[in-house]
Amino acid sequence: MIKMWIKALKVIPRISKKEWDDLDIISRWLVASRAAVFIMTATAGVIGGLLAYRMGTFNGIVFAAAILGIVFAHATNNLLNDLIDYRKGIDHNNYYRSLYGPHPLEHGFLSKKAFMNYIYVSGALALSLGILITGMVGLSTLWLIGAGLFFLLFYTWPLKYFGLGEISVIIVWGPLMIGGTYFVVSGGHWDNWVALVSLIYALGPTTVLLGKHTDKLPEDKAKNVRTLPVILGEKPTRYLTLSLWVMQYALVLFLVVTRQLGYAMLIVFITVPDFVKMVKVFSRPRPAEAPDGYDKSTWPLYLVAHAFEFNRKFGLWFIFGLIIEIVIYKFF
Repeated sequence: MIKMWIKALKVIPRISKKEWDDLDIISRWLVASRAAVFIMTATAGVIGGLLAYRMGTFNGIVFAAAILGIVFAHATNNLLNDLIDYRKGIDHNNYYRSLYGPHPLEHGFLSKKAFMNYIYVSGALALSLGILITGMVGLSTLWLIGAGLFFLLFYTWPLKYFGLGEISVIIVWGPLMIGGTYFVVSGGHWDNWVALVSLIYALGPTTVLLGKHTDKLPEDKAKNVRTLPVILGEKPTRYLTLSLWVMQYALVLFLVVTRQLGYAMLIVFITVPDFVKMVKVFSRPRPAEAPDGYDKSTWPLYLVAHAFEFNRKFGLWFIFGLIIEIVIYKFF
């Protein structure tokens, strides 16, 4: 049981109906909600909490509630995404989504009613944690709940369908998640500097989404889902993705040079060799089939798999840099 929890948090497992039936309810929820991507959300929350601690204001209980709240909100969004695309007929006939992992509705693992229960419970937990935080911090947090609900409900449609999904991710994983966590953990304080710092990490999840939408560009185009890669084309999107990674490094360097962040944050440049690998991958057209040496169990995830791994490393080094900076700032 616990082994499956860990697996579902690391990868999106490909399982049969029989294997699904043998899973416990938590494992099913983790698989259905694509829990492997929650690390991006948890990383954003941790960055927000560390920034609050760096500024000298930190409430541990609110921090824990905020992390859980944004994770359950992310889970709810993933489930809604599958529901809406399924109802619109997007996920039918071996569409990209149903190839890289179990789609509970498309593969017949869950009835619509049972799937809706997953959404209701996940959404209720996210909302309850938001209300709890509001009770502890104050009514000023209601704007976060409102903004979160907007993107949760309208990301899949209409935002994703009209090239606004990627822009939404920058807002959500940046000022909303990181800035919002900072806001509540610090007791309701806002600082535009935090919003600027949040953009460094927010560009990472955006590259992951660009990678995913580029991977499935032909399928989306055929079904009139106008994601940003569909609008721009494959080659411009691949180079846009690389540009966003360059912007991450540039923002870190700018904030360090202007003394808005400490020199410890330069530790993120340890990922430059990984970025060089991304340049080699994203400067070439996406292959039509898994290249030699590529883990075929991961296919058709390709550009998104590379982007996800790079973002995970960059995010962890970013957190490590913040921790070093806090230690230096607090104790030396």
